[in-house]
Amino acid sequence: MRRPSPHAQQPGPPFNAPAARRLRAALGMGPEHVAHALCVSYGLPYVTPDHVIAWERGTLTPSSPELTALAGVLWCSPGELIGRPRTLREHRIARGLAPEDVARAMGMDLPGYLRMEETGKWRGNDRQGAGLAEALRLSPAELVTVTGREARLVELLHSAVSTRWQAYVRPVGKVVSLDRRVLEGALQRLHQDYQGQMAATLSWGGGSDDAGEAGRAYLAGIVDTFWATVEDESG
Repeated sequence: MRRPSPHAQQPGPPFNAPAARRLRAALGMGPEHVAHALCVSYGLPYVTPDHVIAWERGTLTPSSPELTALAGVLWCSPGELIGRPRTLREHRIARGLAPEDVARAMGMDLPGYLRMEETGKWRGNDRQGAGLAEALRLSPAELVTVTGREARLVELLHSAVSTRWQAYVRPVGKVVSLDRRVLEGALQRLHQDYQGQMAATLSWGGGSDDAGEAGRAYLAGIVDTFWATVEDESG
């Protein structure tokens, strides 16, 4: 393969290689057809059939511009070629939106939004967070992750299940955007589960070391447990 352009060397979003291969096959195209279309229609002359094959095998990841162009060639949305988005930028690309579109929806200036994408640090307010969630169709869990508040949520949940959960309804509510009734129900259940697990470990004859290990295991997955409980409470 020829050396890609500097454009192609920029890290791209997580790529769904099987989806790209499946979509190409469904259109009856070979790697050479895809490479030709990327060259002629999207101005990517360095992309060869070997590049396309490497993308589909997962040994090479397309950059963001390459992925957008590939989606055009394969008649699909960029989101169909992206694995599970993790960052703000990846969620935006998955929705096929330009930075200007998201910034406008949030009521934020473009340079400020781009700085958030580049640094991964959230600098918006609650209103802008709501605009971001609507524009990118983010779940509450995804919003917490892309705005960099998951570490704070972990800290609060650890304290809520190990002390008085009632004292953490308001602090957790500042991190997550949830109905208060749902949040209270989730925190109460997590507290009961954690305390019950600790008590059960001791009653089964396990010592403090066993109880500590059980507690650490529960706390390690506290965020996933929290969101699963929130979903259950919301239903």
